[in-house]
Amino acid sequence: MTGMAMEIVMDPLIAESLSRFAPISLEALNRKAAMLERLDNKYIIHAARLRPAFDDFADLFDVLEIGGKRAFTYATRYFDDPAQRAYHDHHQRRRKRCKVRVRHYVDAGFSYLEVKLKDARDATVKKRLKVDGPLGELDQRCMDFIDECHIDLYGEDFGRWLFPVIAMEYRRITLVAKEGGERMTIDTGLRFDTGDEAQEVTPDLFIIETKSARGNGIADKILRGLHLHPTARCSKYCIGMAALGQVDRHNRFLPALRKLKLSPVATAT
Repeated sequence: MTGMAMEIVMDPLIAESLSRFAPISLEALNRKAAMLERLDNKYIIHAARLRPAFDDFADLFDVLEIGGKRAFTYATRYFDDPAQRAYHDHHQRRRKRCKVRVRHYVDAGFSYLEVKLKDARDATVKKRLKVDGPLGELDQRCMDFIDECHIDLYGEDFGRWLFPVIAMEYRRITLVAKEGGERMTIDTGLRFDTGDEAQEVTPDLFIIETKSARGNGIADKILRGLHLHPTARCSKYCIGMAALGQVDRHNRFLPALRKLKLSPVATAT
């Protein structure tokens, strides 16, 4: 799988509006919003409809700032088994499901193995292990960590080996509520890549993910007040797999693909 170094463009009016937010450091954000267990909502929103929401967000949220930057490049590699179980478990809405990725925080220069699972109330549980660089494959230490996470939540071994299937990059803005631990991420400039196929999302489209204890936080109420509603089945991993023709079933992700203006390439036979 090839590297994905590129210049990611952001809508200029959204970028300009970030100056209205008060900054928060990474250390302060982690103290306030170390929310590795949360209920998520995801929205796909055009820049023209997102800009009015920023007026309200700026009064109620701070923006993560590191070294004078307020938007950061993330490079992520997802792993799955030959049966693509992580993808199909999500597509079939199985209660027990597990996604594994290595995320490289490009601006900060560090990487984590991240394991995302769903608990009994459908909340996301994320566990992380710091690793050396953006790994192209998982070693035994990583597989042991995945196994421990799976046993802790589900009481059973993970039981399968993983290999890299898709890479993606995007720019991310992170907002955290001035009061409480709610936060949200705002992603743009998405690019999906398998090494053989690649697709990009236009920079005027954003994937917003709200993260709160009950799944109905301040940001959700602001967006709902602007008649903006969550997009069901909006996993970036699953969208990328479908868009790049890596899977033969993707009907549940068609609404998200259409909103992102992505046309799935033909599945390889």
